[in-house]
Amino acid sequence: MTSMKAKEIRQQSDKQLQNLIRENKEKLKKLRFSLSNRQLKDYSSINQTKKIIARAKTILKERVLKVDK
Repeated sequence: MTSMKAKEIRQQSDKQLQNLIRENKEKLKKLRFSLSNRQLKDYSSINQTKKIIARAKTILKERVLKVDK
């Protein structure tokens, strides 16, 4: 999963978003490990993964705040 747009992420359920966050956190951990071992070739994948996590967390938070109103 290279990069996901906010529109694609919004179409997923809360459970799917939580899974997406968990999977991408694990992916980020592996990417950072590869970077420290100098095995990582594409450094931009770290930033892309962090952006996906941030988008998913933002959308989850928006949903929580919308429900509270």
